[in-house]
Amino acid sequence: MGVDPGTNMLGYGIIEVSGNSVGVVTLGVLKLGNYSDQYIKLQKIFERILGLIDEYHPDCFAIEAPFFGKNVQSMLKLGRAQGVCMAAAVYRQVPVYEYSPRRVKQSITGSGSASKEQVSGMLHNLVRFEKEKYSLDATDALAVALCHHFSSDKDYLSPGKKKVSRKQSSWETFLRDHPDRIR
Repeated sequence: MGVDPGTNMLGYGIIEVSGNSVGVVTLGVLKLGNYSDQYIKLQKIFERILGLIDEYHPDCFAIEAPFFGKNVQSMLKLGRAQGVCMAAAVYRQVPVYEYSPRRVKQSITGSGSASKEQVSGMLHNLVRFEKEKYSLDATDALAVALCHHFSSDKDYLSPGKKKVSRKQSSWETFLRDHPDRIR
């Protein structure tokens, strides 16, 4: 499962991997622009992410890390949205992975400075879906999921296996590899 966090528009995408085949299970957006209360937005984000996890049972949860911009208030809101998403995944014991926007773009298009439209176009070539039907927030989330797949050991997402990639870093991996740091 991949998520592109936001407080007005949150994108999500879930892929299924079978052998060398990757397919889109679902993708979409959670529209939050009608809510003025930031805490209600966070509640809606938590509920939707939890609902998606309960419905689709993803093996892992990949999220785009916030980029550092000039507007501190926007960064704070985005960080809260990301934290709520991560909390929902952790609550359901789904391993969480973060990827920078640059890394996501590079894994999909080969260029870390690609536009959202270029990412969407390349995704359409990689995994077929009705491109015109989905917003760029949804395709960004799909890109995060695919980025994780491309970055992981190939059998990480195979049915019935719970192997965590040695190539990726997560809190679960850190704690497993550093038991002496747990108190």
